[in-house]
Amino acid sequence: MLRTPTVSPVECLTQYYRVDRREIAYIKFVIESYDGVGLLSTVEPQSGLIVIRIPPGCEEVIDDIISDLKKTILIEPAAQPS
Repeated sequence: MLRTPTVSPVECLTQYYRVDRREIAYIKFVIESYDGVGLLSTVEPQSGLIVIRIPPGCEEVIDDIISDLKKTILIEPAAQPS
């Protein structure tokens, strides 16, 4: 059985984005289809605020995914909510 290494949430990089809220499920599907490179959570569904938790060493993969998605979907970096 293949086991995915466990990474503590403290070790993960967190990046916040504002997206078209109608696209949240699609973005989550795309990111999480790359097994183990990121975990997307919705912070504020009404405004489309999401957070992606990225394990060490996966930052470049997530950057590439986000860059590709930006070609067709509104995705903007956002500040962490207070």
